[in-house]
Amino acid sequence: QVQLVESGGGLVQAGASLRLSCAASGRAVRSYDLVWFRQATGKEREFVALAGGGTYYADSVKGRFTISRDNADDTVYLQMNNLKSEDTAVYYCAAGPIGARRYDYWGQGTQVTVSS
Repeated sequence: QVQLVESGGGLVQAGASLRLSCAASGRAVRSYDLVWFRQATGKEREFVALAGGGTYYADSVKGRFTISRDNADDTVYLQMNNLKSEDTAVYYCAAGPIGARRYDYWGQGTQVTVSS
């Protein structure tokens, strides 16, 4: 079992920055990919970024978002710069076996709202 707790969401203006955190706890966290997804109202959930065997980003956030992972305290961060209104969504942290592209564990989500 892995438990995930996100924090750091909020309301910001376009062009601002936010950093999301996801604290992971449980067994063998370091054997998991830690991934950020987001879901905007009325839209399907979409992949944002992954930190595991490597780092990967959705095209829509490349160059603006940076994912990082601190294995000392099993936390994954999402630094979001130059935020746009289309980044408004609930952001979820997820965990799954490295390389499996299957995410068995999810956090409760944190709201990010970007006003234009």
